[in-house]
Amino acid sequence: MRALGPLVWWHEYNMPCAVSHASANAILRDRRFGRTPPEPQEHPPHLAPFYAVEAHSMLELEPPRHTRLRGLVLRAFTSRRIAGLTPEIDALAHRLIDELPDGPFDLIDRFAQPLPVIIIARLLGVPESMAPDLLRWSHAMVAMYRAGRSRTEEERAVAATRDFVAFLRDYIEQRRAEPRDDLITHLIAAEEDGAKLSTDEMISTCILLLNAGHEATVHSLGNAVKTLLQTGHYPAQPTDALVEECLRYDPPLHLFTRWAYTDIDVMGRIIPKGTQLACLLGAANRCPRHWDQPDRFDPGRIAKPNLAFGAGLHFCLGAPLARLELHCALDVLGQRLPRLRLTERPVYADIFHFHGLEALWVAPD
Repeated sequence: MRALGPLVWWHEYNMPCAVSHASANAILRDRRFGRTPPEPQEHPPHLAPFYAVEAHSMLELEPPRHTRLRGLVLRAFTSRRIAGLTPEIDALAHRLIDELPDGPFDLIDRFAQPLPVIIIARLLGVPESMAPDLLRWSHAMVAMYRAGRSRTEEERAVAATRDFVAFLRDYIEQRRAEPRDDLITHLIAAEEDGAKLSTDEMISTCILLLNAGHEATVHSLGNAVKTLLQTGHYPAQPTDALVEECLRYDPPLHLFTRWAYTDIDVMGRIIPKGTQLACLLGAANRCPRHWDQPDRFDPGRIAKPNLAFGAGLHFCLGAPLARLELHCALDVLGQRLPRLRLTERPVYADIFHFHGLEALWVAPD
């Protein structure tokens, strides 16, 4: 695709795609592009519960509402609070390794999936025993972003949405009555210029933090371990440069989409108002005009901003937590399982819009 230019038409999705770093970065940062469609989108009645949650998700909103929501959430989801999770993430990683079998195991199922979902459950103040339900709801809901999804997948997503919303609505009311030191309590208390989050906004925020944050971390970690093993760099000291190179080389998301709010010139091509287009994150992170030897994994590469978590107004809110979890997990894995090896060829899952493995079968020796 790159040989065709910085913008390429994607027939399967019927939209133009930005495949260079310059074009993708420019689109993600340009406020003339946004997440909210210029014209209201009609959805089948049976999908109403799912899109009722999306209507309050900051991922789908633009200023001024996005600004208000993100500002309130950041008052609860602080960098200090995230950094303070380091000992807890380390301890959980050690516990998950203690529970591994002696022989081959799927690292995605036994380590990469449970670690972030348990952490986000604890962060929200949700019982750890809810982790399997959170995983099930998350997997069902993110299937809604796939092209060509089936009616069965839609019904499964709607059922998961109903269950998740009912659980969170009840749990938020419990926290109103009995505040604790958790994210839900802090979301309830968050206030800016007299404005607070509504219950529906809190529900959508919690669902977004789980679905986007958990899924991205699972695939970041799985892709990173696969890369380190295949390139002979495992175990590696998890420096900031290593973490960024893992994210650049094999990011956890395929793309972000944007709508054009006016006619816009992008790299010499006019994108008409009302056009939806995609920024291909993996392609941008391997752009030869931005990176030297982009297809080579280089843990010592001088760090430059990559687009693994997007850019601009909608830069991923959970990116600092995902980076911390990746750093801690790689550190503990390297310490505890220094002779880890692949036992089967890794296969990427046919999923969208996340980018990750079906499984990662490894052995500890």
